[in-house]
Amino acid sequence: MKFRRPLNMVEEERRQNEALVKVAKTQAAYVVCESCKRKNTAEDLSVNLYVCGHCGNHFRIGARTRLSHIFDGGVFTELFTDLLSQNILGFEGYDGKLEAAAVSCDETEAIITAVGTIDGASAAVFAMEPNFMMGSMGCVVGEKIACLFEYAVKDKLPVIGFCTSGGARMQEGILSLMQMAKTAGAVKKHSDAGLLYISVLTNPTTGGVTASFASIGDINIAEPAALIGFAGPRVIKQTIRKELPVGFQRAESLLEKGFIDLIVPRHQHREFLGRLLKIHGSI
Repeated sequence: MKFRRPLNMVEEERRQNEALVKVAKTQAAYVVCESCKRKNTAEDLSVNLYVCGHCGNHFRIGARTRLSHIFDGGVFTELFTDLLSQNILGFEGYDGKLEAAAVSCDETEAIITAVGTIDGASAAVFAMEPNFMMGSMGCVVGEKIACLFEYAVKDKLPVIGFCTSGGARMQEGILSLMQMAKTAGAVKKHSDAGLLYISVLTNPTTGGVTASFASIGDINIAEPAALIGFAGPRVIKQTIRKELPVGFQRAESLLEKGFIDLIVPRHQHREFLGRLLKIHGSI
């Protein structure tokens, strides 16, 4: 004879399960802002381009989401999709990290390169993917950026770059650091052709990315409160053993020091960039 639980126990279990489901749905429907700690609905965040409706904090967003916001109608042609990272140095565990990163963000690399129109003006655009190994710069990231600038020179297009990165990819050693020179050289050739490069620094932009292509735009703009620097503030503080100024390495401080030209909120990007492109002759 099978044991049957009393009806009141079954009912209590049902209620508990319903409560757990309700909590899970509520948690999924709301996102807590890391800055002001207040809740935003997922729907409101999407509509507001992932900017907190309470304090204006700019959430990190994926490269494809960013491109869909910036290009007219969210339509663009992706380039150089055949370039994929390989474990060139045989670094232990790197293959697994690449696979895990691809699954977690549904992208094959830490950057997307594309062409399309922004407010009617044609442009070549790259956007770094913060969810793919922290947007780290490996050989493929450097190669895709160099190829995009070469493509832009050939087709006489301006380039806009959305930078966000933890720096060079340690699993590729010196080869990742060599991308600094390669990307800077590609930017120089594009500049020598008389073409415009706009760099948009987002949170965070650090390491070898900051020390190369991210900082050498003809116009450098940033999102509000973006962390921008080479070494991180924690490393600097530990090295010099001193307290750092309030706002150290944030966009507002860098604007004051002349490192960037302007701070532009995310919801103004398409209009602002489109205006710049038209001023500089991109039709």
